[in-house]
Amino acid sequence: MSISSRFAVGVHILTLIEFNKDGVSSSEYLAESVNTNPAVIRKITGMLKKAGLVEVHPGIAGARLARKLSEITLLDVYKAVDVVQENELFSVHGNPNPKCPVGRNIQDAIIPVLSTAQIALEKVLGNVTIEDIVKGIVEKENISS
Repeated sequence: MSISSRFAVGVHILTLIEFNKDGVSSSEYLAESVNTNPAVIRKITGMLKKAGLVEVHPGIAGARLARKLSEITLLDVYKAVDVVQENELFSVHGNPNPKCPVGRNIQDAIIPVLSTAQIALEKVLGNVTIEDIVKGIVEKENISS
C-alpha cells in the first residue's frame, strides 16, 4: 500500500495554479497537466478549498491560491486531502493470536515505532512549502533550457 495519490495531485494542483497565476486554472486545464479526469481535480480542489488553501467560486472558471506560497506546507496538503486519519498512517492487524507470544505482544511493540515514524514524516512535510516546490521546478526548468 502507499499514501493516496491525492497528496501528490494536491501538490501538483497548487503548484500549477501558481505557474498559471495569470491564466485560468480550470479543472480541465489542471486535469490535462495531471493527466486525469477533471472530476478528480474538482474533488481534490474541493478538499483544498475546505482546508482554506484555494479559492473557487461557483460559476467562475478557475481556482486561485488562498494563501501565499510560503504559507502552504506539504503537511497542509497532506491533511487537506485526507491521506490518512489522525495517527493512522500505518495499519496494524487487529486480531493477532493471543496464544502466540508474538501475536500477544506485536501491537504494543510496533505501534510506538510506527507512531514515531508518522511524526517524523509529518515534521518533514511541515518544513517544506509549495514555494519550495515551485522553486525546485523553476530550477529544473532553467537547467534543462
